[in-house]
Amino acid sequence: MALDHLLASLLARADRGARLVVMVSAALMVIVVFAQVVMRYVFNGSFDWADEVSRIAFVWTIFLAIPLGLRDGTHVSIELCVARLPTSLRLLVARLMSGIAAAMMAIVFWTTIGVALATWSERLGSINITSSVFFFPVIIGAFHSALHLAHLSLFPMEPRG
Repeated sequence: MALDHLLASLLARADRGARLVVMVSAALMVIVVFAQVVMRYVFNGSFDWADEVSRIAFVWTIFLAIPLGLRDGTHVSIELCVARLPTSLRLLVARLMSGIAAAMMAIVFWTTIGVALATWSERLGSINITSSVFFFPVIIGAFHSALHLAHLSLFPMEPRG
């Protein structure tokens, strides 16, 4: 039970951080897009950097929110067959699927690090930062998701139904 408590505590802290970054990046995206619309339609001009900044904020918002959805069990799932299984078998299937998904997220994590390193020297045109900035949230989100899925595999929630 000590491992469960330690992992749950670690994940709770990571969730708080992810939630904060998701809120800030979503707000930044809305503000930048709103400012760009105002600039185009009111002042007949535009910010050169708005497109790239809003895309970066969008990617950070999406990929850091994924583990939060995993934690809450709010991602889309099909339970038609699983719901008909006895509770013990449903629990086994949930653990197995969480374990497989955790392994897949670990592969995404590792592969994305390689892609980020390979594209490190490429620069974004208007804001002159590395294009790898698009891969950072994928790396963080995949690792965070893998931790949630590993936790669910080791210490599953009670199955619904």
